[in-house]
Amino acid sequence: MAGYLVSDTRKVTTHRFIEMKQKGEKISMLTSYDFTTAGIVDKAGIDGILIGDSASNVMVGNATTLPMTVDQMIYHARSVVKAVQRALVVCDMPFGSYQVSPQEGVANAIRIMKESGCDALKLEGGVEIIDTVRRILDAGIPVMGHLGLTPQSINKFGTYAVRAKEEREAEKLLTDAQALAEAGCFSITLEKVPAVLAKRVSESIKVPTIGIGAGNGTDGQILVVADMLGMTQGFSPKFLRRYANLSEVMTDAIGQYVTDVKSGDFPSEAESY
Repeated sequence: MAGYLVSDTRKVTTHRFIEMKQKGEKISMLTSYDFTTAGIVDKAGIDGILIGDSASNVMVGNATTLPMTVDQMIYHARSVVKAVQRALVVCDMPFGSYQVSPQEGVANAIRIMKESGCDALKLEGGVEIIDTVRRILDAGIPVMGHLGLTPQSINKFGTYAVRAKEEREAEKLLTDAQALAEAGCFSITLEKVPAVLAKRVSESIKVPTIGIGAGNGTDGQILVVADMLGMTQGFSPKFLRRYANLSEVMTDAIGQYVTDVKSGDFPSEAESY
């Protein structure tokens, strides 16, 4: 397998993520939720694939990520893992699967890892969940942190606006990042925070930061695959760059198929047995 910019086809590991930061090499990540898409994303040379609980929005049509269950995340993660050869595969722990107690968090983390075959898990939150993070790490499971805008807490925030613009929240985010890094997280996602703060956080910790709406000072970037490919059209935040317009391509192709079926043009004699 050879990607567009990838000469090293070895499996990407959590250790490689940290090495990439040390070498100053930016880390590329995208989400995927199914076998077919994940296979394409992996072959294109991506470093990491996240099975995000954003599947709740993209795949199911929910307004928030909150409805996703452990069973649903395992289903999506198992599908992705089957397709991936090189990328590091990270799975979100869904809302409610680790907030009740460290014991329940560890039990759910072990189940997701065993039943999906993914490489690591991602949890939202800082010092409030640090005991759970440590327990999961002690169980031998790699953890990616997630700070800034944490969609599982949307009802608490009441908005998807940029986080940590005020000094008090910015300092807490910095403290949380340092705590997660010191606990042993191999990387931390920073979502919708000021670029200056994200750069400051990235420079203050030894593990890589992965930004989404956090400027170019992070050690890597992640986007939702359906958004950057233009499959979704109503969601257009400032940080999103669309690399294709698959919504238009797919609509045109399907429309032509409908026309061909209605006219009797499809299937042709050559396409018949």
